[in-house]
Amino acid sequence: MDCITISDLEVFAYHGVLKEENTLGQKFLISAELFMDIWEAAREDDISKSINYAEVCKEIDGYLRANTFKLIETIADRLARHLLRRYKPLREVNIKVKKPWAPIMMTLDTVSVSAKRSWHNVYLSLGSNLGNKEDNINKAIQLLNDQEDCRVICKSSLKVTKPVGPVEQDDFLNGALYMQTILSPMELLRVIASIESQLKRERVIHWGPRTIDLDILLYDDEIIQSSELTIPHIEMANREFVLEPMVEIAPWLRHPIFGKTMKELLEEIC
Repeated sequence: MDCITISDLEVFAYHGVLKEENTLGQKFLISAELFMDIWEAAREDDISKSINYAEVCKEIDGYLRANTFKLIETIADRLARHLLRRYKPLREVNIKVKKPWAPIMMTLDTVSVSAKRSWHNVYLSLGSNLGNKEDNINKAIQLLNDQEDCRVICKSSLKVTKPVGPVEQDDFLNGALYMQTILSPMELLRVIASIESQLKRERVIHWGPRTIDLDILLYDDEIIQSSELTIPHIEMANREFVLEPMVEIAPWLRHPIFGKTMKELLEEIC
């Protein structure tokens, strides 16, 4: 991926753990690596097809002056996320914050923290079998899209499916969506839990009925196995009601463990 680099931009701002740092202020040096595709801008020699680095410098300066943080770790994280939201062509940002006058009563050049943030490609399954099922799913999608670090790109059609498991219950309405997010997998899991809670999901009976069910199917090509989260979703390759909507929106997408496309996985179980 192509990269525009801004090195050691001087910003005077009011960040720090000490009260004096928040009132007197101090100098910070900000470096930013802006990853994007510059092919069209280079071909047409047109700055409107790229990102104006002079504008980005002003944006960095304005953001750091308008906000106050205790930690340079927070500065790096928040600034990286802000720039990704602000400039649509950006795919990834690497921010380095240097603090030349760190108050440690010793001589040093700078203390610095780097943070790399990017937009990630994520696929979710959607399901509901209580209340107004379609309305529940649409509300969940809207709540996801309302998150400043998420943007829903497309969704599948919704299909009626039979419930899985021993519990007698109403049919489900199921689908899938493709979204991009700056959130980490665990951050996204917490957001999903919050949305399910807002839509009154109750986890009383395993495999039981629910107003909304949101599952992370894929997060880039990552493979995650923990007590809280498994990606790819452990059952996705065995569930027709998951694979059908996935084939509708991304038939070419490959499962990072099995190496087969969504279309190939669906054909194996049908």
